[in-house]
Amino acid sequence: MTKHKQRVFLLDFEKPLVELEARIKQIRELAQENNVDVSEQITQLEARYEELRHEIFTNLTPSQRLQLARHPRRPSTLDYIQAMSDEWIELHGDRCGYDDPALVGGVARLGGHPVVMMGHQKGRDTKDNVARNFGMASPGGYRKALRLMEHANQFRMPILTFIDTPGAWAGVEAEELGQGEAIAYNLRQMFDFDVPIICTVIGEGGSGGALGIGVGDRVLMLENSVYTVATPEACAAILWKDAKKSEQAAFALKITAHDLKELGIIDEIVPEPPCSAHGDPLKAANLLKNQLLQNLENLTHKTPKQRKDLRYNKFRQMGVFQEITN
Repeated sequence: MTKHKQRVFLLDFEKPLVELEARIKQIRELAQENNVDVSEQITQLEARYEELRHEIFTNLTPSQRLQLARHPRRPSTLDYIQAMSDEWIELHGDRCGYDDPALVGGVARLGGHPVVMMGHQKGRDTKDNVARNFGMASPGGYRKALRLMEHANQFRMPILTFIDTPGAWAGVEAEELGQGEAIAYNLRQMFDFDVPIICTVIGEGGSGGALGIGVGDRVLMLENSVYTVATPEACAAILWKDAKKSEQAAFALKITAHDLKELGIIDEIVPEPPCSAHGDPLKAANLLKNQLLQNLENLTHKTPKQRKDLRYNKFRQMGVFQEITN
């Protein structure tokens, strides 16, 4: 069993695992102090730990996956970029007077491929979250993203985006600066770029704020991330006038990677380490890197027209259904 660092923030369903882990550690220490062989008991407890871990993390409810997606220790865009890339240079500003810290991006090298990477960036604590506006990008953030994507298209570099936001910033100033127009313009332009585009939901993918950098040839989703038109809390408040019914809303919204893969909204689910991405960030980054490189290899062999057709047809087919009448 891998030893984990003490978690600062524990979810309710994680507590039995941490308690069992502490018990195993305590028995080991006592056995060493008293020179007693307890290897058989330790083996049994470790087997029980793995059994319990598998039981918990393979039967998560949508609301529990949402908790994991929002976990304060979950790897962020910058965490993944720095762990995966061989080289990384962050670029700033939208060339219109703004540099939104809630959306970061730059040029990088991934497995020998020069690429442009960008994504929403949340903070680690309250102060950092306030500075990053909790990952809710402003119009300047989406215009910065568009500038970087245009740069990538001009120099024939693939675009990799990482989605992790509860939604675009909904403040009055954001509306005055053209939030809706900035997102809509990004959507239109992303359909027209010649280079490969791979979008990955790494945490919380919310509303138009997620779509602003979410149009790609391939759309991936980490196993314990969520992607939704509105948060379950907002949905419950709208439909039932009661935010406490958010768990019911989470089921109805089909926000999990498995639901969205079945519905054809996403293309692939990226597996996470046994105790989710926050339990082993480096392994999570390695798993994501492998799937990004596989998809990149496949897409680079297609022509620009083939990629644009693939992108267009993918999004046109979303929401299509067949009505059968008796």
